[in-house]
Amino acid sequence: MGRIDAYICLIPESAHGTNPASAALAGYTIIEVPCDNLGNINVEKLKEIASLHSSFIAAIMITYPSTHGVFEESFCQICQIIHEHGGQVYLDGANFNALIGISRPGKIGADVAHLNLHKTFSIPHGGGGPGVGPIGVGEHLIEHLPTHPVVPGVNPAASKHSSIGTIAAAPWGSANTLSIPWAYIAMMGAAGLKRSTLNANYIARKLAPYYPILYKGKNGWIAHECILDCRSFKKSCGIAVNDIAKHLVDYGHHAPTVSFPVHETLMIEPTESENKPELDRFCAAMISIRKEITAIENGTADRQDNLLVNAPHTQLSLLNENWSHPYSKQQAYFPDKAQYVDKYWPPVGRIDEAYGDRHLKCTCV
Repeated sequence: MGRIDAYICLIPESAHGTNPASAALAGYTIIEVPCDNLGNINVEKLKEIASLHSSFIAAIMITYPSTHGVFEESFCQICQIIHEHGGQVYLDGANFNALIGISRPGKIGADVAHLNLHKTFSIPHGGGGPGVGPIGVGEHLIEHLPTHPVVPGVNPAASKHSSIGTIAAAPWGSANTLSIPWAYIAMMGAAGLKRSTLNANYIARKLAPYYPILYKGKNGWIAHECILDCRSFKKSCGIAVNDIAKHLVDYGHHAPTVSFPVHETLMIEPTESENKPELDRFCAAMISIRKEITAIENGTADRQDNLLVNAPHTQLSLLNENWSHPYSKQQAYFPDKAQYVDKYWPPVGRIDEAYGDRHLKCTCV
């Protein structure tokens, strides 16, 4: 890698795509930092990159815990390396629900941090919003925070020349949205917040006998999510992770994140909004699907015509009198007892998956 004479933002390869996108939008040149086999940032590689581009390093944007679901045990050392080269540390606190009540971003070396209220502080996760993330900075950056032309006293430490100016009409965010995290924190209390990330570890422990957990800390714990490694199924029986995702619909579940941050994996991020019966229902479905995969592996089920490759099963195919599959309608539509209580009927089956996204065609006249 040659030296780059431009302001640089370092991004770990474990990062969500919004991280390099945000840094690029702000005008930085992006350099990716590799991770090791355990999912942590490769500190030695970071040192090499930092030394090579020392004069131009503006920042590192690091998600903590990372999108690999690990705690980045060298976080403080990483901050020290960046500071030694004159850069700042931006902590993406999207996953900070795993550290709430335990760690403070400023204490561990971050200069800037945002904390997602969705997921971390009980605002619903998914569905496009509301995405709210208060941003905190170290004392040396306060003067650069926004001001407001109408509301007085928003940032007394800022001058006209130091502040980035006004960024929102409501300088402290939406009162309607912020009241929910306030109530959540008040009801959970200090002790409750420290226990608020057990959902992901609960799932990991229940599913570990059936699926490999891709990344874990040295003590066997994960952070806010667990990544199930499904890569071996393609070789053993021709089943892809997309087949598992589509078959989950037959069980009444929307699939978790597929093939991110690692191809052919499922990233399960239950957050804290799911209760134990729902977690158990999901785990039961995943265990049942693993048994169906085993049936394909040992030849009990057909490799080309099976429950997974044909999923999801629609109500129209249920009504079709010409049922030619080697498995029963009972197995397809009511794979476990949960469907008798609450059955979701998928209106359509699979068409072309991601083909349309990858082969754009203009339909304009």
